[in-house]
Amino acid sequence: MAGGGFVDPGAAKRAHLYEYKITSYFVYACVVAALGGSLFGYDLGVSGGVTSMDDFLKDFFPKVYRRKQAHLKETDYCKYDNQLLTLFTSSLYFAGLVSTFAASHVTRNKGRKISIICGSISFFLGAVLNAAAVNISMLIIGRIFLGIGIGFGNQAVPLYLSEMAPAKIRGAINQLFQLTTCVGILIANLINYGTEKIHPWGWRLSLGLATVPATMMFIGGLFLPETPNSLVEQGRLDEGRKVLEKVRGTKNVDAEFADLLDASEAARAITHPFNNLLERKNRPQLIIGALGIPAFQQLTGMNSILFYAPVIFQSLGFGSGASLYSSIITSTTLVLATFVSMAIVDKLGRRFLFIEAGCQMILSMIVVAIVLALKFGHGETLEKGYAVTLVICICLFVAAYGWSWGPLGWLVPSELFPLETRSAGQSVVVCVNLFFTAAIAQCFLVSLCHLRYGIFLLFAGLILIMSLFIYFLLPETKQVPIEEISFLWQNHWLWKKYVLSGEKRPSI
Repeated sequence: MAGGGFVDPGAAKRAHLYEYKITSYFVYACVVAALGGSLFGYDLGVSGGVTSMDDFLKDFFPKVYRRKQAHLKETDYCKYDNQLLTLFTSSLYFAGLVSTFAASHVTRNKGRKISIICGSISFFLGAVLNAAAVNISMLIIGRIFLGIGIGFGNQAVPLYLSEMAPAKIRGAINQLFQLTTCVGILIANLINYGTEKIHPWGWRLSLGLATVPATMMFIGGLFLPETPNSLVEQGRLDEGRKVLEKVRGTKNVDAEFADLLDASEAARAITHPFNNLLERKNRPQLIIGALGIPAFQQLTGMNSILFYAPVIFQSLGFGSGASLYSSIITSTTLVLATFVSMAIVDKLGRRFLFIEAGCQMILSMIVVAIVLALKFGHGETLEKGYAVTLVICICLFVAAYGWSWGPLGWLVPSELFPLETRSAGQSVVVCVNLFFTAAIAQCFLVSLCHLRYGIFLLFAGLILIMSLFIYFLLPETKQVPIEEISFLWQNHWLWKKYVLSGEKRPSI
C-alpha cells in the first residue's frame, strides 16, 4: 500500500518485552497534563463568541457594530470584515509561534513539567488583562500573554502525553489533549451563550473565566511527575527509572528503560537539535511532522469555523442568540467525535482516520458552497430548511475533523521525532501550526467577504491535497513504541532513500 510501512522485526529492539498496567498515578499525570488543551480550546471558543457580542463591538469596534446593525445587502458576507477585529484573535497565535522556541529550550533542558507550569502562568495573566481591558492595546497585550501560554502548553503537553503512554494506547492517551481542547471550546460556547445576556459586561466574564483552566493547570502541574524520557535525557537516571516503574505499575521495565538509555545517548550527542532536524536522515520527520501536518491541520478551515462560528452563523442570517446556539451544537459534535477517535485510533490506525475524514470533509464543504451559491447573498435571511442543511453539513465537517486532523494533528508529529530532536521538532510543529492558525484567523473574514461561497470550495481543494499527502507519505504508527518509530522510515517506498543514505552523508 502506498505510504505503508512496518517495523522491521530484525531492527526492532525490545518492544515485545515492554510491560505496563494502567495505574492511578499514570491516569492522574495524563489527565492533569491534558488540561493544557483546555487553555487552547477555551480561547478558540470564547474569542469567536465575544467578537459577535454587541457590547464588545460597541466598546472596541464601533464601525463593525454599526455595519452589523445596518443589515445592508452587501454586508451579508462582509459585515465583520475588519482587520483590527481579526488581529484581536490572531495576535495570540503570532505570540505563540514566537514563544514556542523559548519553550523548546525549557522543555529540553528543564523538562516538560516546567513548560506546562510556565504556560499556565502566562495564560492566567493574559486572561486577567483581557477581562480588565479598557482599550484595544490592553486587549492585544492580554492576547500576547495568552499566546505565550499556549506556545508553552502546546509545545510540552503532546510530548508529555506521548512519552508517558504505553505504545499500545498512545493514540488514545495523546488525544486527551484534543479532548480537553474540545471540551474547552464547548464550555466557552456555553459561557458565551449565557454571558451574551449580561449587559454591558458579559464579554468581560467570558474572557476572565479563562483564569479557571489556567489555575487548574498550574496547581495540578506542581504535582506532576516529569516524564521518564525527559529525566533520562537530563541524566537523572535513577529518578527516571523510579518514575517509569511507578507509571507502568511494574518493576519489570528493564527493556523499556534500556531503550530510553539508548535514545538518551543519541540525544546527548546532539548539541544543536534544530540543525539536526535539517539533516537528510531526518527529512521524513521534517516534511511530515514539522511542516506538513501542522500546516494542513489549519488549512482544513476548521479553526476558522471555530473562531468565527457565531460570526458565520450571524452572517448567514441567524440571530445573535441562534448563532451562539448553533456554535454549541458544533462544539458538542467536536467533543463526541474526539471520543470516537480515542476509541478507534489504536485499532484502525492513523492513516484510515485521515483518509476517511478527508472524503467526508470535502463532501461537506462542497454542499455548503452549493447551498450558499444558490440561496445566499441576496440580503435576505436563509429559509429554515437551507439553514438547517448548513448546520448539518458543518456538523458533519466538524465530526470528521474531530476524529482525524484535530487530534491526529497533534498526536502524529509527537510520535515521529527521535528523542534527540523531539523538543526542537515539537517547537517547529507548534510554530507552523500557530503561524497558519494566525494567518487563517487574520484572512478568513476578508476572504469570506471577497470569495463568498468560494472560500468553502477552496478548503475542499486543500483537503484533497492533504489527503493525498497522507496517503503517499505517512506510514502507519499505531502501537509502535515511540523510541522505535524511526524504523518505519527504513521500509517506506520514498523515505528509505533518505534515511539509509542519510547515515552516510550530510544533508543536501
